[in-house]
Amino acid sequence: MRVLHIISRLGAGGAEQQLRLLLRHLPVRCDVVALTGPGATAHGIRADGTPVTHLPTGGGEPGWSALPSLVRTIRSGGYDVVHTHLYRACVLGRTAARLAGVRAVIATEHALGERQIDGRPLTAAVRTRYLATERLGAATVAVSAAVADRLREWGVPNQRIHLVPNGIDARHFRFASAARTAARARLGIPERAFVVGGVGRLVAGKRFDTALRAVAELPGARLLLVGEGPERAALEDLAARLGVAGRVRLLGERDGAVAPADDRPAGLPGLLSAMDVLVSPSAEEAFGLAALEALAAGLPVLHTVCPALDELPEGAAPGARRIGPGAADLTEGLRELAAAGPRRFPVPDVVDRYDIARCARRLMDLYDRTTTCGPDGCLRVPPISLRMPQRGERGAPAG
Repeated sequence: MRVLHIISRLGAGGAEQQLRLLLRHLPVRCDVVALTGPGATAHGIRADGTPVTHLPTGGGEPGWSALPSLVRTIRSGGYDVVHTHLYRACVLGRTAARLAGVRAVIATEHALGERQIDGRPLTAAVRTRYLATERLGAATVAVSAAVADRLREWGVPNQRIHLVPNGIDARHFRFASAARTAARARLGIPERAFVVGGVGRLVAGKRFDTALRAVAELPGARLLLVGEGPERAALEDLAARLGVAGRVRLLGERDGAVAPADDRPAGLPGLLSAMDVLVSPSAEEAFGLAALEALAAGLPVLHTVCPALDELPEGAAPGARRIGPGAADLTEGLRELAAAGPRRFPVPDVVDRYDIARCARRLMDLYDRTTTCGPDGCLRVPPISLRMPQRGERGAPAG
């Protein structure tokens, strides 16, 4: 079986890192097409041995000018399955795959929130494009029950939705005191300093400004933000205005999917070891991968919205605590943790629920079902149609 993965970008975001991990565990030949120029995760995927082709879409939304090239790429590769990731890749990739004659088309929905999808406001045009092209695929994978519910609310048929949560390789996030010492030395952070961490794209929806304001209320506390994005300059300006620029470090993109043998203080596992708590103050999340990685590192986690944790049975993740959305709520939670002193929790058993090998096996089962016709194994794929749903039809935007 040959599988082509099409993804909107290959920076160091959660969906990108998830793809890299999956590629290590999928027992089939895979290629990757990214609809942007090279990014941090692209280099890592190549280093792991999977070919990556870059096919930037240029201007416009969602980038239809790249469609002919994408169709040619799919045809020339002789792929059995096309698997798309993130909004732009799902819209273009599903369309191109069907035009290229591939019916086994799967899309993973990584970033559908209540008000945004992959950072885009959920306008009528965005929703129309998404739903029109969703019909061209064989299945849509939701990474959490929350995403599955949103897809159903949009009008995606329940039988087309498959829940396959994101996964991690928990082993290489395991806490080691030597890694903590090395990471703090590298960053110039005193051993006894209280260090707050945040991991994710620097976009408004992550609300890292809330974390910054909370840390400003705690004398001596430090903030490490791991990620890159358009809010970087605004966060730097806010730190300067609050007088805490010297206590805030914006570390940029870091590799979160390095192999255990390559773990190092500069990578995400090492940086998590340097932290005393991870905060996730997002306004909305489709999953919440960073919080799960923090639990694997034994860190306490303070979060507002995080389906990966919110959908667990009560008490399954004793190191995690849901808090209110305000800066005062986060400040109070951090103050309590700082007063208690550094603490590492045992890795909860529930982390095994999100084991990356288990997630890969579930995807392989879906690949097999979409490529095998038989009484029980063939998912019904509708004939290709690029007509957008009209107002009043199922799947059309309201208003």
